Amino acid sequence: MERIKLIWDFRGPNAIQTAKHHVVHLKEFVESESLQHTLCDIEERSAMQCLAYLVVEKKHMNDLRDRLKPHKGQLYQES
Repeated sequence: MERIKLIWDFRGPNAIQTAKHHVVHLKEFVESESLQHTLCDIEERSAMQCLAYLVVEKKHMNDLRDRLKPHKGQLYQES
């Protein structure tokens, strides 16, 4: 199954807290939409930059991109 990683990039002294808060809302959205096979978390780049991300099935990409307005997206590689 091909999946897409939707990414929100937060910068500044409150980046980590903002990203963590954004993830709370993303998880609420996933639950309310009954989305399956998702992954939602943060990725700390530095003390001044943090990413919040939501991994979804590729078939949902266009709809969720238009509704959630991520800053960027990429193919998700399982590690």
